[in-house]
Amino acid sequence: MKFYLETERLILREFQDKDTDGIFELDSNPEVHKYLGNNPITNHKQAEDIIAFFHKQYKENGIGRFAAFEKESGNFIGWSGLKLNKGEKEELNGFTNFIDIGYRLIPKYWGKGYASESAIACLDFGFKQMNYDIIYGAAETDNIGSNKILQKIGLQYVNNFLFEGTDAKWYELKKTDYER
Repeated sequence: MKFYLETERLILREFQDKDTDGIFELDSNPEVHKYLGNNPITNHKQAEDIIAFFHKQYKENGIGRFAAFEKESGNFIGWSGLKLNKGEKEELNGFTNFIDIGYRLIPKYWGKGYASESAIACLDFGFKQMNYDIIYGAAETDNIGSNKILQKIGLQYVNNFLFEGTDAKWYELKKTDYER
């Protein structure tokens, strides 16, 4: 399956090997990783490994994160998309085998509404194309921006939980609520 979504200002597509420089710019940035364990990547091989992981998700799970590009400039801005978390290694808040929504942007693209715009397109894709019944989201409590986005796109707060020793918030959106 080839993934391609378009919004008013963005193009979301499957990651390609040529996106390595963009992933390196994104994931080597300490500001991006502030709420992701403070462990940015340090070399292009790690960026290649991230893209290989996305390809593995597409192949094994039929879904994964999408490379996001600004239409006007054609610039890589980060990623947005859905991911199947499965197995004990992917357990989160007591859940396994669930779809979560996520987004990660290069800081110069923050504050433009791109995370919300891309996430709404991904929710629409997840519920209408992939026919998921429920999509989850999580963010560290201190990550105010990400929590606001999850609420803005319609996910409902469920509870707080500890993630690697840090307080986090858990959200969900059911297809029946999305369709309203």
